[in-house]
Amino acid sequence: MANLLKIVFQIGMLYVLYRIGEWIADTFNLMIPGSVIGMILLIILLFTKMLKIEWIEDGAGFMVKHLPFFFIPAFIGMMVYYKIFAGKGILLLIIVIFSTALVMVVSGLIGERFKRREE
Repeated sequence: MANLLKIVFQIGMLYVLYRIGEWIADTFNLMIPGSVIGMILLIILLFTKMLKIEWIEDGAGFMVKHLPFFFIPAFIGMMVYYKIFAGKGILLLIIVIFSTALVMVVSGLIGERFKRREE
């Protein structure tokens, strides 16, 4: 029970950062989504050691472990608005392949950089 409360509290901390990012985006009328701003705030807090990884590790791990469930609403939305995507299969396939490759390359480069920094 204590572990469950710990995870709920940690997810709550991540949610607060998300809401702060949304508030910043709305207040300053930024083109950047609030969720991205919240992630940037999280990274800044982690790098400056104002937020320790142990304070959010279990909650973030829980979220990543159950990540596929967060995509179900997006797929249902795609089924509802299938007419928008009809006839654009090749273009969507190219975008998915390119963006996936880009994410893999950038993630690998960042991982290598952190590994070198550790050594």
